[in-house]
Order: sequence, then C-alpha cells, then structure tokens
Amino acid sequence: MTTFSLPWRGGLIGAYYYATLPGRMLINASAARNAKAPVMVIYYHRVADRKLNDWTISNTQFKREVDWLEANFDLVSLDEAQRRIREGNTRASVSITFDDGYAENCERALPLLIGRKIPCTYFVTSCSAQEGKPFPHDVADGTPFRPNSIEQLRSLAAAGVEIGAHTRSHADLGKITCEERLRDEIVGGRDALERELGVEIRHFAFPYGLHENLNPVAFRIAKEAGFAGVCSAYGGYNRPGDDPFHLQRIHADPEILRLKNWLTVDPRKVLRIERYLYELPNPKDHHGKEVQRVRDAL
Repeated sequence: MTTFSLPWRGGLIGAYYYATLPGRMLINASAARNAKAPVMVIYYHRVADRKLNDWTISNTQFKREVDWLEANFDLVSLDEAQRRIREGNTRASVSITFDDGYAENCERALPLLIGRKIPCTYFVTSCSAQEGKPFPHDVADGTPFRPNSIEQLRSLAAAGVEIGAHTRSHADLGKITCEERLRDEIVGGRDALERELGVEIRHFAFPYGLHENLNPVAFRIAKEAGFAGVCSAYGGYNRPGDDPFHLQRIHADPEILRLKNWLTVDPRKVLRIERYLYELPNPKDHHGKEVQRVRDAL
C-alpha cells in the first residue's frame, strides 16, 4: 500500500532541519578538515511519471535532487567511495545507485546522469532482465512494471554506467539458510549478467537490504567470489576508517527536504542507526553471529 507524508510532518522536518543546519555545517567542516567527511551512498528504484508509489520518484523530482547533489557534494563511483573510506575524505561525497532495474529509468533519469557524466551503479536482478518478467513485489502491488531488457543494460554499460548484481530472483537472503542457494543467488546472478553483458560485475546489493534481510554467510560468499563490495539499504553513514567492503545506503526520498536532512548528517540518525556487524563465520555455522565488524580481513 502506498503511504504519503502528512503536511504537518513535513513542516516539523523543515523546522528541525533549518534549526540544526548551522551546527551541522560546523561539525561537517571540522570532519572535512580532519579527512573524516562522510562518504554517503543513496539508492533509487524507479524514476517515472506514472503510477507513483513508495519506490518511484518523478522525473522532475529526480532532476531537482540531482541538481542539489551536484551543487553540494563530490559525486563519485563506488570504487572511489571505498577508496575514500580507506584513505580519508576531505569533502562530503555521494554515490548514486539504483536497485532492481526498471525500463523507465532509461527514458530520462539515466540519460540525465550519463549526459552530466555523473557516476552511477545500477544493481540488476538477473532473471527479470533475462526473462522480461515484472518483479514479484510489483505484481503483488498490482503494478507489473516492465524491467530493463538485456539490450538496455548493454547500452547502459557501453555508456559508462556500472552494472551491479542484485541476486537472480530478488530473494530475501536473510531468510535463506542453504549456503548453496545463497551462492546461486549471489554468484549465479552475477555470472549470468556477466555472460549476457560481457562486462565485469564488481559490486553486489542485498534486496530489501534491512538488517533482517542481510546474512553473514552472504557477506562471506560475496567476498570469496571476488566482489569489491556489497551494499545494504537501511540508512546510515560511511566514514573514513569504517569497513569499506560494506556500504550503507540511504533511500533517496521523494521529498527533497528529507534527502537534505539525511545528507547534511542528521545527528539523530548518527545516534540511532547501528551498522550491521558481521564476522566471517565458521563454515559449520551457517548463520554466524552479528558481533564483530570485519575490518582487516576485508
């Protein structure tokens, strides 16, 4: 079911944002001087002007957000984001990503990024692209939107868009205990895309991406398979010195004020959002324990 924010809630967010902005600017400037500026990753799903829902943003709003991002941040690739997390960051940066792979993104949103030479990583569910079938969550919502075709993805890759893996079937990996099935979703989905597109797939994004949708065994499989990094989707900031293999992402909200509130580093979110802590589990323990962040091992 689609949900919409109440006007008074938007007013409260605006009041909070503008009241705290001077303090944020001082804190962010200090972090930048110490090469500790945040390295943020945002994600979109579908950019279109019909049948707007919780995972769709209009083309007009997308352009407004890109204009603001371009004026206020370094817009960088995921590879560059990871380098800044490892080595330090002197200006707040944002990486733009998309999940799933919707055909309508090729009409205006992606050409806008390509035309401005803004880096972008496009995470694709391989079966939907290969078979042309709508995503199960769209079917359940009564909106069977068309996925990207293989031909569209080849054109995007040729234009410089990084294609990423997003499992074979958009499975909830947090519910899967069979390591063989996890490997097929993560590595099999990537391999299928590489065969179809003739490009190297270096990054992976968990479907749904909240804590309950992640899986420490999946992290290990992705690392062993040679992925450069994986993305979650529960919010939060990446800082120099954090784990560069796991990139936390922020939802690019249709309301630009909410996005501004996130990306200027909301102190409430810094305090409330905990990183997903994982360890490389014992092979006999198919769930592992979320007790230790992997740093040096990754």
